[in-house]
Amino acid sequence: MKDLVLNILRDTRPEFEFNSEVNFIDEGYLDSFDLITIVSDLESTFDIKINGSLIVPESFSSLDSIVKLVQSSKNAS
Repeated sequence: MKDLVLNILRDTRPEFEFNSEVNFIDEGYLDSFDLITIVSDLESTFDIKINGSLIVPESFSSLDSIVKLVQSSKNAS
């Protein structure tokens, strides 16, 4: 799952290396438009529906936080 999420991030913003331990939002790796694209890609890739209340910067601050978001969305389905 982590590799698929990483591929989505790299497809969205190929100019950044998402393996690093930086906050993707605070460091400007992702902006609000990117989140819309990523949410759509996550939903179609993992066949899930992400609750709108979970689409907050904290959910997209790191690779682990995005994986956690996908897992919680899978469990809610």
